[in-house]
Amino acid sequence: MSSKFYDGQLGFLALVNAMVIVASLFLVGPKFVGLYSMQSMATQVSELGLLALGVMLAMAAGRGGIDLSGIALANLSGVIAFNLAPQFATAADAPMLYCWVFAAISIIVGILGGAINGTLVGYAGLTPIIATLGTQMLFTGIAVGLTGGSALRLGYIPPLDDFANLPVMGVPISFALFLGVAFALAIVLRYTKYGMRLFLLGSNDVAARYAGIPVRRMYFITYTIAGMLASVAGIIIAARTSSVKWDYGTSYVMVAILIAVMAGVRPEGGYGRVICVVISACALQLMSSLFNFMHLSNFFRDCAWGLLLLLFLAASKVDLSMYLRFRTPVRPGRA
Repeated sequence: MSSKFYDGQLGFLALVNAMVIVASLFLVGPKFVGLYSMQSMATQVSELGLLALGVMLAMAAGRGGIDLSGIALANLSGVIAFNLAPQFATAADAPMLYCWVFAAISIIVGILGGAINGTLVGYAGLTPIIATLGTQMLFTGIAVGLTGGSALRLGYIPPLDDFANLPVMGVPISFALFLGVAFALAIVLRYTKYGMRLFLLGSNDVAARYAGIPVRRMYFITYTIAGMLASVAGIIIAARTSSVKWDYGTSYVMVAILIAVMAGVRPEGGYGRVICVVISACALQLMSSLFNFMHLSNFFRDCAWGLLLLLFLAASKVDLSMYLRFRTPVRPGRA
């Protein structure tokens, strides 16, 4: 990959997905691409994809920004919603109202957690990776205190279970929500003043400051949006597992970063395409499911993710423009 980030990234990711599917047909057989199997993968990719979109925003904002607190905030939002929702509605008497209250509380917690990150990065001037590492530990500690270190069972709540597992025209509702959020975010980044400012900020924060862009407010808004995306992922996790846990998805931080880097998001900031993040998330989920079908150890999978992350980070520093002179470069800041 060139430092100029060519439009071939999209084609490369499509090729990766195709290669994984072909490999799965040889290694596992047709059952890998069966309807039930694909629907199961779609429900799982939603939570990973939402976390990766939050990481993309933080990275695009620059200053070495990587939001490490995403999965911790997702878990905390579910835990707090579990504890507070029964104060307004019970799952037994009003299951639909309970689900809406649960979702609303989760999103409020996500926004507040993201606002804490945004305040630390934007107004306190802390390095993003250090600030979000600290809030990751804070959010995890609060969740452990509220749960006593144990999983909390939601039980069977029909509307919540349907949201996680029921397909509409063959597409799981949670996956459709993920695609809708991704589409809305792509429109915001490509056609609004916020998107233009975000990519300029990531490219050169000094120039952005002299251009009159409210840098502190931009960091605050960006990390708040990332927190909200994490809380939506937390809702999907709670619905899919029928429980909330403080330690769910311990490897999700690395996987979300890998998805963003694999999608071509510049670690130094100033670039990111939502569609690439979506396709990258699908590719990683296909690989993960293939490992599961082959009964490979989770330790092997985590090792593979770490190796891929290092390879893509190294590749992002290699300039191959002299070999790709016939390809059209992409303008920085595409969403």
